[in-house]
Amino acid sequence: MSEVTAEMIERGRRADPVVSAKRRRIAHDVRETRERLTSSGSGHRAFDVELLKIYAESRKSATFAQIVLALTIASMASLWVPIDLIGLWLLAVGGCFGLNLLVCRQFLKAPNETNVRLWNRRFMLAEAVQAVAWGCLVVLMYRVEDPNARSFVLIALLMIAAMSAMISATAPMAVYSGLLPITIAIIVFMRPYAEPSHLPVTMLAAGAQMYFIVLAQRLYETSLASLSFRMDKQNLILELEQAKANSDEARRRAEEANLAKSRFLATMSHELRTPLNAILGFSEVMKGELFGPHSVQAYKDYSNDIHFSGQHLLMLINEILDLSRVEAGRYELKEESVSLANIVEDCGHLLSLRAKKRDVTMNDAIEASLPRIWADERAVRQITLNLLTNAIKFTPQGGNVYVKVGWTQAGGQYLCIRDTGPGIPEDEIPVIMSSFGRGSLAQKNAEEGTGLGLPIVKGLVELHGGTFSLKSKVREGTEVIVVFPPQRVMNALPQITEDDPQETRRSGRQSRSSKRAA
Repeated sequence: MSEVTAEMIERGRRADPVVSAKRRRIAHDVRETRERLTSSGSGHRAFDVELLKIYAESRKSATFAQIVLALTIASMASLWVPIDLIGLWLLAVGGCFGLNLLVCRQFLKAPNETNVRLWNRRFMLAEAVQAVAWGCLVVLMYRVEDPNARSFVLIALLMIAAMSAMISATAPMAVYSGLLPITIAIIVFMRPYAEPSHLPVTMLAAGAQMYFIVLAQRLYETSLASLSFRMDKQNLILELEQAKANSDEARRRAEEANLAKSRFLATMSHELRTPLNAILGFSEVMKGELFGPHSVQAYKDYSNDIHFSGQHLLMLINEILDLSRVEAGRYELKEESVSLANIVEDCGHLLSLRAKKRDVTMNDAIEASLPRIWADERAVRQITLNLLTNAIKFTPQGGNVYVKVGWTQAGGQYLCIRDTGPGIPEDEIPVIMSSFGRGSLAQKNAEEGTGLGLPIVKGLVELHGGTFSLKSKVREGTEVIVVFPPQRVMNALPQITEDDPQETRRSGRQSRSSKRAA
């Protein structure tokens, strides 16, 4: 099984488009070269076979019409020629029809890997024999002196030539072999009447033959273009089916990899947390010197470092697990009635000491009397702590962090945190919003962090049906806005009065119904 990289999944679970296009182009060139070497006419062997099939089907379907035409010509020729000669001519023409029909049926029953050149020669021969049989009409009518008979023969031969050219259009060599005997017959028939008065008719007959050839060529090119378009469509369908199969296979492998990752995280969370709890517990005992002071002061410093490193590792594990659950859609919200304003104030108090150490001033602007919202308190607290921590971390000394909580125009509630830090370049915003993504400022200043805070915040906000937006300008600061939808806001209960207890109970039931609906 070949590996599925993250880049392949990001591009839609498919291979590199540049490599795929180059591979298709090379395969197309090789196929065209091979077809030109093996083809006899169109430059594509599959087209040659299809064109001959069209010719054979046309010949089969036109057999009845040709028989009717032959009978019509015979009945008209009987006005000037004895009936026995007409019968022989009909017998010869019918035999040629049978020969041509037999050849066409044999070709249609033959496999696709047949010899195209061989069948082209057979069709040419059958077409020529049939044209000679048609041309024998000149032999029957050669000594007839009636001008009407001459006109009749000329019109009949032109009709036969037009019909043969249209039927045989997909086989150019058969067109030529079919028109040549009829053209010779017309020339032979018109030669005794080579007078100036008959010259226009002779030129018309010759021009009609040229027109039939051009018409057959046009029909051939149209059929070839139609086959080309059909093959392109089939190739496109095959490529789409192949791409879909590759996509399904890549998705299956990605799902298997994601399932393996989830199992690994679920197993390692327990395997890592158990020794971490022991490390944190024992290091805290050593740090607090519960069993007596350390004889060497460095041991106390080491225990502090061990405890801090253990807490940092535990925080990293928790963030990775939270992000994996959010991405997999397995993060279960424990929803309850919470106050967004109170949570923001509590988180501000928790981080006030850190802000003072960095000489960062925190400014709160929280609207009064905000109703409670229906949300997961732990998730809302984690959202607020992550955003405030980032704002304080990247705000220089003497800077300010502004925190606002209030109503949205749609009736929801929002949390806005803005700092006066150095800001984020516009091209780095997608980077910091990705998992483990860190901006150039964080890397340059060696700021601690895993790059998971903002993706976790965005995922938790979207789980609540809210929106998360980040705006930043270099040297002006960064502003993050979290919006909870109006459906999360709970309506306040009406005031209880003693005048109308039934109305009060009815209002209370309506309010509780609204609360459950929210």
